[in-house]
Amino acid sequence: MLEVHKRLAECYGAFVVSPSEPLAELVNTILSQNTNDRNRDVAFARLLARYPTWEAVRDAPAEEVIEAIRPAGLAPSKGPRIQGVLRRITAERGELSLDFLHDMPFEEARAWLRDLDGVGPKTAAIVLLFSLGLPAFPVDTHIHRVTLRLGLIPPKTSREAAHDLLEALVPVELTYPLHLEIIQHGRSVCQARRPRCEACVLQDLCDDFKARTAP
Repeated sequence: MLEVHKRLAECYGAFVVSPSEPLAELVNTILSQNTNDRNRDVAFARLLARYPTWEAVRDAPAEEVIEAIRPAGLAPSKGPRIQGVLRRITAERGELSLDFLHDMPFEEARAWLRDLDGVGPKTAAIVLLFSLGLPAFPVDTHIHRVTLRLGLIPPKTSREAAHDLLEALVPVELTYPLHLEIIQHGRSVCQARRPRCEACVLQDLCDDFKARTAP
């Protein structure tokens, strides 16, 4: 992991830590499920333009929220899911805020988020890492593909199972930069259909490359 980070950091430079607001990150991540970043961003912008507060989103007619987030896809599922999460937070905390998670130990904060309907390992990990600065390691399609090819996780490991395995491997101080480095590498070099192995700085560390090029 240290060598992977060293090489990728030399390729892609430093990533600046810019914490996001936890509740906004949670809603944004739910919108991102099973869609691309562009569609997610359009839907999130439409939601913010239509409703001035998260309380307004929570209390709006379900049909209106569904229409606002339609560009994200699966709106009939995501709309009620978002409103359900907002109602649950209000019921349990008395207000619409996730700031209380800042004061929780990592495992407790993760368990609280994962207990919300529609919040799986990846969604919880994104909020924990990007909003709370906790050492979760979200596993998206790029992370999953690159770490499988490198042999950092066993073959056929699911995305869900990969979260715990990678969190155990990644040094706490590298969680944020390594997450972004691997995503960038997956997008630009270690692509799904045609990986650019000839341009890969991790070539000699990669189990997949060694298997495919063995005599």
